[in-house]
Amino acid sequence: VHLLAVRARTLHSPVPPLHITSPIRSESAMALTARDSSSKVVVLDGSSLTIESLLRVGRGMPVVLSDEARERVARGREVVQKIVDEGEMVYGVNTGFGHFAKVRVNKEDICALQLNLIRSHAAGTGVPLTVERTRRLLCVRINVLAKGRSGISQENLDRLVQALNSNCMSYVPSQGTLGASGDLAPLAHLTLGLLGEGKLWDPLEGHYLDASSVLRKYGLEPLSLGAKEGLALINGTQLISSLLAEAVSRSERVAQMGEIAAALTHFAVNGIHDAYCKIIHEARVHRGQIESAAFMRSLVGERPTDDIVKRKHIQDAYSLRCVPQVQGIVRDTIEFAKRILTVELNAATDNPMVFSETGEVLSGGNFHGEYPAKAGDFLGIAVHEVAQISERRIERLCNQSLSGLPAFLVPNGGLNSGMMIAQCTAAALVSENKVLVHPSSADSISTSAAQEDHVSMGGYAARKALNIVENVEKVVAIELLCAAQGVDLRLGIVAGSEKVPLTEELMERYNAMPPALRAVHARIRKNVEPLYKDRYLHPDIEAVHDLVTNGDILNEALRFIQPQDW
Repeated sequence: VHLLAVRARTLHSPVPPLHITSPIRSESAMALTARDSSSKVVVLDGSSLTIESLLRVGRGMPVVLSDEARERVARGREVVQKIVDEGEMVYGVNTGFGHFAKVRVNKEDICALQLNLIRSHAAGTGVPLTVERTRRLLCVRINVLAKGRSGISQENLDRLVQALNSNCMSYVPSQGTLGASGDLAPLAHLTLGLLGEGKLWDPLEGHYLDASSVLRKYGLEPLSLGAKEGLALINGTQLISSLLAEAVSRSERVAQMGEIAAALTHFAVNGIHDAYCKIIHEARVHRGQIESAAFMRSLVGERPTDDIVKRKHIQDAYSLRCVPQVQGIVRDTIEFAKRILTVELNAATDNPMVFSETGEVLSGGNFHGEYPAKAGDFLGIAVHEVAQISERRIERLCNQSLSGLPAFLVPNGGLNSGMMIAQCTAAALVSENKVLVHPSSADSISTSAAQEDHVSMGGYAARKALNIVENVEKVVAIELLCAAQGVDLRLGIVAGSEKVPLTEELMERYNAMPPALRAVHARIRKNVEPLYKDRYLHPDIEAVHDLVTNGDILNEALRFIQPQDW
């Protein structure tokens, strides 16, 4: 789909057919990397995992390790084994953890040390992650271990891959991480089930059962932890990253959906095109704004040639006139978050880190989640604006004095209340988001006897970014529902409590709509009838919400995009 001068990084959805591919390495079919969207398996090599590939793994695509990753893992494990054999004191190999870092552990207790670490750190709480989200969590952890910087054994890494491909997922509570030293509690829960303790998801039964029985049922070997392997499995930012991947992907989609909703509202209220003129936005230079304005022009269609002084008003309110300025920074912020996250998905975040090149094991702080935490907070703040400006347009649609349409978009107002409470619902969701956008990464709290005295709070940054996106999707769905009704009222499709006959004149007015907006309107009307009189509105909102989240409306609009160069 041609999107004018919008470059390849334009916001996109993982939902087919909307897919903007990035360069793919030329490799054999047996060695396709995670970058190859056409493959039926994702190859994890520690360096090429993309958000799109990760989401596919979450939805069920299997994974394999690259040969290069296997070699790196083997070399890293050799370094750890050498330390054990020679008795050198190294954190996490033969010492305690956190506050107990100076306590040396006897050689015969090294394996028990790792098992105790997992058991003690599996102390999370809250609603468990869905199986899809747990799959992503395990996938990212495998990818990081594939870098060979953690010292895990090839045998245990293979067992992780087998569990993922068998869809036997651990019970992972969503709360309990501070985002430094990594996501300790969630990753400990992830590991615990694969040790045969706690609970594992039984994919045939469709619920969690005793972990050891699930492993036996599916012929899976439990993990058997050697030196440093427990620590290797839980030190990192993978919960933050795996949740943030979903938030970024959904933000990309809903950002464009916000522009589509704005364009449909623009048509319903007979808005002015001038504010989207290319020269206005090129004068400000911001790339996201330029892209948003280009997309809006392609949606609203040709610029009318009538004299401006003959119009009823010279300029629209900000919620219509400033769409590119608001949506532009949303686009740019999503791109920033995506760039940070793509690096983090392929980053070594363990401590200590194993360097087989030099034979060293060095302590550092790559587990600290400040990078993805900040990205999650920025993302939430930005995408919130999609709903905030959308709700104002809903108000304009429903307000008779602002839209020129019947009050609350329904005939026979008074007898009927129309979209009155739908707008209230949107307002409530926006106000809820105003609390959620407070940055969690602005907070820190000291733990582990002040050894871990600064943390990122990235786990909550990612979780609430998802909550924010969910609310934005609902608000945009409500605007689309109201805007479609506004179109019906403007064109005369709805003029009373009964259906209006489709005359030739009515069809001519309808077909004069910009093609992309006509396609969007038709897609909504395929699932939701016009509102002639009051009815139960919740199903209507949910139906449009489904069209927003599954990509149907976005894909339909993109099929009929017509570039405009005014």
